[in-house]
Amino acid sequence: MVGVSCGGSEEQNKNVLHVYSWAEYIPTEVFEGFEKETGIKVMEDIYSTNEEMFTKLKAGATGYDLVMPSPDYVEIMINEGMLDKIDKTKISTFDNLDKSILQKLTVFDQNNDYTVPYAVSATLIAVNTKYVKDYPRDYTIYDREDLKGKMTLLDDMREVMGSALSMCGYPQTVADEKAFKEAEAKINSWKKNIAKFDSESFGKNFASEDFWVVQGYGENIYMELTEEQKSTTDFIVPEKGGLFSLDAFVVLKTAPNKEAAHKFMEYIHKPEVYAMIADYLVLPSINVPARELTKEKPLFNIEDLEKCQLLRDTTATLPMQNKYWEKIKGGF
Repeated sequence: MVGVSCGGSEEQNKNVLHVYSWAEYIPTEVFEGFEKETGIKVMEDIYSTNEEMFTKLKAGATGYDLVMPSPDYVEIMINEGMLDKIDKTKISTFDNLDKSILQKLTVFDQNNDYTVPYAVSATLIAVNTKYVKDYPRDYTIYDREDLKGKMTLLDDMREVMGSALSMCGYPQTVADEKAFKEAEAKINSWKKNIAKFDSESFGKNFASEDFWVVQGYGENIYMELTEEQKSTTDFIVPEKGGLFSLDAFVVLKTAPNKEAAHKFMEYIHKPEVYAMIADYLVLPSINVPARELTKEKPLFNIEDLEKCQLLRDTTATLPMQNKYWEKIKGGF
């Protein structure tokens, strides 16, 4: 289900919904169930990074109805005037959403006008408890010299810099260069003990036991593990320095089929549908009634995120972030 083709009659367009999303994020069964119930076929196009999605849309790509950015890019897209407000009267299942989750988005979407949350995910630290004992539950684990060469951090400026700033007591949006100098020193102290920065193979390398401590996304690691390995893996939501994401559906101003977009957002938050999604992702259900229907134990609980920072738009300090990230990565 890839590609955008908006030709044909108006009637045909009403029966097609174009979704621009992450690979393997929405179960195929959801698309099939939605088409069976509504007669609307879903065409899905894939992006691998928020930057890729944003750049394509800003370059003039049209034909998409729904996009699912991470919160920092939702904030950017709201400020850029790229989004339409959600008509909540057309989403009868909106009230199924956890109010505490909706509240987290109000830092930039004051009345939840632009977003229908899809999934909450955290940047975790996975620890192989077969080899690592008595460890802290935050980023100070990367100060462990006895684990030198057995740990990795994400090759992601936003993630690593954000966690380091938080460990130093600063928000992601800080603009003081003193804060970035402190974060640089913190990351350099971690860098001495890691094998590499890795955003591509951290899950496979953890499963192969090449590395015992990895920063990454729990669902990407979990899917690589055997049942036995799952029992010896501790997924840590860092008690300090933690970041979390709340991916949400947004409707583009240029969307050709806004009616179908609202129907799809309504459909995914039916309790039985969302329970399937939560189990598929092994993530906590942000849909309250669906919690009674889920079968899988999530990798973490929503309560674990209380001390974590929601990913925010840090475009204003991008030059400074790049400056220090390049210094950190230099010679590694």
